[in-house]
Amino acid sequence: MRLLIISDTHVPKRARDLPEPVWREVDAADVVVHAGDWVEVALLDRLAARSKRLIGAYGNNDGPALRARLPEIARADLDGLRLAVVHETGPTAGRDARCARAFPDTDLLVFGHSHIPWDSVTTTGLRLLNPGSPTDKRRQPDHTYLTATVRSGRLSEVELHTIPPAHR
Repeated sequence: MRLLIISDTHVPKRARDLPEPVWREVDAADVVVHAGDWVEVALLDRLAARSKRLIGAYGNNDGPALRARLPEIARADLDGLRLAVVHETGPTAGRDARCARAFPDTDLLVFGHSHIPWDSVTTTGLRLLNPGSPTDKRRQPDHTYLTATVRSGRLSEVELHTIPPAHR
């Protein structure tokens, strides 16, 4: 099962649309995971129509229309992998321990908010992933997103992708 993991798209606030490499990944993915800050309902609708399966949570920049359709914390079972998706996890300091306590029955926690790519594993085995942002890099060197594979309840082939300037 191929995953596309994105967050903090801020469409159309920071970009008119998702970059073409991200749309290609939407088409290739079995599951698209979005960790909030969609900003506009139209993007949710477009991703839902184009993806095979969409799992997402709302973020702090998402208004009432998005909050009415998305949970604060999304949960799913992906071939035995217990996934949770949330926008904010708090400060970097103490994140691993805090998330391990808050998500004890989770194998993978996808989060956003910081626009900073993150990949760590807690002492309890919880994997934490933040894809950065494909449209708003802030102080990061690149616009980014993640892809990964799930097989028999295990996450593998996690890859951080950068978006070339010609596609931004």
